[in-house]
Amino acid sequence: MKIKTHIPNILTLLNLVSGAIGIIFVLDGSIYYGAYFVLLSALLDFLDGFLARILKVQGELGKQLDSLADVVSFGLLPGMVLFAMSRSTGETNWLTYVPLIVPALSAYRLGKFNIDTRQTDRFIGLPTPANALLISTLPFLATEWVKLGAWLTSPIFLAIISLILSYLLIAEIPLIALKFKNFSFKDNVYKYLLLLVGFTMAVFLGLAGIPFVILSYLLLSIVENRFAKE
Repeated sequence: MKIKTHIPNILTLLNLVSGAIGIIFVLDGSIYYGAYFVLLSALLDFLDGFLARILKVQGELGKQLDSLADVVSFGLLPGMVLFAMSRSTGETNWLTYVPLIVPALSAYRLGKFNIDTRQTDRFIGLPTPANALLISTLPFLATEWVKLGAWLTSPIFLAIISLILSYLLIAEIPLIALKFKNFSFKDNVYKYLLLLVGFTMAVFLGLAGIPFVILSYLLLSIVENRFAKE
């Protein structure tokens, strides 16, 4: 078997390893590293799919491995970030375990995605990488805005946000996919707006701006759906 057939799968497995390392750091108390390893996993997740298409070695094994790796990197890792944030207040009660719904419904979404033929040019529900990026960068947002920090680390807030995001993972809501059939502004206005928001937030807030990017992603998708129906 040619070596090139293994390259995308190796990157997929590195995605999983990256997620596992991120979990170790989070459990050791280095919550901020969770975001770095989610970013690394997202890069590897993009590269494995990109190379699979370029090398023309897409297959069922790669598809299944990708979902298994994503459960760790974009499901369990962000779930552990929320769990660690909730426990950082010193409180330990049932609310601190609510964030574990995130990896559970991330796994459900990924399994559903594998058999859903509707998601070729749009996503149905919040993609797990976007959800993981939002969650893992909340600690940076809490640090950037100190007055907001106490609220963001509240076990009650974290339990609520866990439930909301878990619902969005499996919700029947069409969302923008950054796949361009052409580069016309008219045909891709919402995608360009999203890229502009992402660039602006990155420049002014760094990783603390990612939650706003994901929220903008959801809002722009809803607006696009509304106008598409009219």
